Amino acid sequence: LCKTEYAVCGNPHLLEGSLSAFLPSLNLAPRLSIPNPWIRSYSFDGKEEWEVNPLYCNTVREIYPYSNGNRLLNIVDMAIFDFLIGNMDRHHYEMFTKFGDDGFLLHLDNARGFGRHSHDETSILAPLSQCCIIKRTTLLRLQLLAEPEYRLSDVMRESLLQDPLAPVLTEPHLLALDRRLQLILEAVRRCTDTYGEAAVVANDTVLPQAPASDRAKLGT
Repeated sequence: LCKTEYAVCGNPHLLEGSLSAFLPSLNLAPRLSIPNPWIRSYSFDGKEEWEVNPLYCNTVREIYPYSNGNRLLNIVDMAIFDFLIGNMDRHHYEMFTKFGDDGFLLHLDNARGFGRHSHDETSILAPLSQCCIIKRTTLLRLQLLAEPEYRLSDVMRESLLQDPLAPVLTEPHLLALDRRLQLILEAVRRCTDTYGEAAVVANDTVLPQAPASDRAKLGT
């Protein structure tokens, strides 16, 4: 029975919530919190530059560490993930300092995800649509998940059935994943139509080559 002194109550007995996974302490695994270049404006007083300037990515490309390496590509990956789950609240991302500037991004705080299944907030895809770059491995995975035999909603549904809290996502949320995936692929197609596939799709499938001295040792 819900009482007035309770902070929250179910309706009638079920209550929506979110789960959190705790990372190792900062003493054991130091990490940096870095502002997202595509941080959203949180007031009605003004807009962030990316929200009004379609050429904003040109500015980002000139700023270290987005000027070289994979950081910008990783930001695009993060935006694709956020668009699929409908998370508009990616104001920061984190990285373990141990791996340096080329480390992976930590996608923490996804609690705003899977809110409105009926709305696709395409502005979340701004890093992709403005920069027009994507990893080849990411694109190949998205194209695979768009195939009928590997449909993203089916893969997610089957995976979540193993969860003790199954079904976790409602059917409209699962179907929204398929719809949003098509919007991502359409954004990539617009980029390739404009700039060509070679300029848009970054080949991250090639393994780094060993130094010449090491290759000589392998050949003997």
